[in-house]
Amino acid sequence: MLIAFSVAPSGVGSAAAENPDGSVHHAVAAAVAVVRASGLPHRTTSMFTEIEGEWDEVFAVVKAATDAVLPYGSRVSLVLKADIRPGRTGEMDGKVDRLEQALERRTD
Repeated sequence: MLIAFSVAPSGVGSAAAENPDGSVHHAVAAAVAVVRASGLPHRTTSMFTEIEGEWDEVFAVVKAATDAVLPYGSRVSLVLKADIRPGRTGEMDGKVDRLEQALERRTD
């Protein structure tokens, strides 16, 4: 399965001193560090982090990443999108490769 998620703090948390300008990059870095340490295939863009793996392992990483953001706010917002396609692996790149091939074949 593929999961795309975004997690961000709001309010004031115990790590508020790291956020004097309202930016959430320290909190996002804490979440992305968890994802990278998981060993699962992943990709981070400006808005989301994608992870590929089995249901239980992917959701465990999302939970741990969310927990890592908790100190940065009094609450945390989590946005999650999942593509559940049993028996498929390598879809993080495979889906993009198929899209690029379709674009190359277009004859507008």
